[in-house]
Amino acid sequence: MITASVIKSPAQAAADTRPPPATVLTAAVEKKILSETVITRGKVATSQQISVSGEGAGGKDAGRSVVTKVFVKAGKPLRPGQALLEVSGRPIFVLKGDIPAYRDLGPGSTGEDVSQLRQALRELGYASDVDPAGTFGPGTERAVTLFYQARGYEPGTERRAPDAGPGNASADGQGTGEAPEEPSKPASRVVVPVAEIAYVRAEPAFVENVSAQVGDQGSGELATVSAGDLIVNGSVGADVRKLMKPGQKVSIVSEVTGDKATGTVESVADKPTKQGKNAESTPQAGGDTYRVKVRPSRPLPTSLAGEDVRITVTAASSGKAVMAVPTSAISTGENGQATVMVRQGARERRVVVDTGMTADGYVEVTARDAKDLAVGDRVIVGVDASGAAGAG
Repeated sequence: MITASVIKSPAQAAADTRPPPATVLTAAVEKKILSETVITRGKVATSQQISVSGEGAGGKDAGRSVVTKVFVKAGKPLRPGQALLEVSGRPIFVLKGDIPAYRDLGPGSTGEDVSQLRQALRELGYASDVDPAGTFGPGTERAVTLFYQARGYEPGTERRAPDAGPGNASADGQGTGEAPEEPSKPASRVVVPVAEIAYVRAEPAFVENVSAQVGDQGSGELATVSAGDLIVNGSVGADVRKLMKPGQKVSIVSEVTGDKATGTVESVADKPTKQGKNAESTPQAGGDTYRVKVRPSRPLPTSLAGEDVRITVTAASSGKAVMAVPTSAISTGENGQATVMVRQGARERRVVVDTGMTADGYVEVTARDAKDLAVGDRVIVGVDASGAAGAG
């Protein structure tokens, strides 16, 4: 058996262990639209949310408050005048109005809430113009009665003591000498109980959630109604806020369903948001956050109400395709002049450029002499000292 050994000189051994030569990395000059984006999270919400309860429904005639019918389903749109639920045999209707119901209304009631009731009924075809403005009179009583009856219910009523008749005792307690008449029966009058009306400020309105089932107790939150167009509430940190302004284009993506939509920034808060348990989005770590409101370009599906979404805002854009290079290709001399190094084969030449918008790792460039730089030219962006990578 013959073995051979190779003896290396010190110079050869050093050459074999020397790191490979550095490799110049290059990138192509591109023609592209530059856009700077901001990505954050938000929550889809409406301008109004109403908690519907059956508290007080059924009045004194109800032995106990219990859900007897459920007319709506979550996610379904609502029409003014529609019944939501029935509690202890009495309906709860949705009507259009700005002022929440806060008292029973009946003959003799006056005020803005009476005007609101009359206007809501008028829009449904039950006018009461014979009554003085802001007054619940005979016309309003008739309109309420027709509204309830058209939906299969009698209006709410309350009893009142009869007026003294001519055959009753006089003020001094002595009779008039005439034959006494039969005592009058207690009269009743139409009322709209506070528990039977839920007002929404705007349309569209829809049922966001229904927790009630037939047989449940009528107290507590039975359903949630949302009204108004869906918007997106988000927040950004102080460092990003300065990049954002109303009118910027927005991409909206549901983190649950993957649904996509577009919109625009409607407003950016001037002051930081106080964080609390009801904040619409996850707080930015390490500093103040500023609320951003996004208006979708088209109505969002009601199924997205309350959902978390991802918001991508185009904070700045070149608007048209411009000549651009990676930011790492730019060198700045002591005089502040920007240059790029163009590599052609083994040759390199420095080109003086003016820079413009910077976005997504690229910077807009314009050569001082247009013929010195063209799309497709290779510019040096760095050096791979390991020698493992070839030229880009």
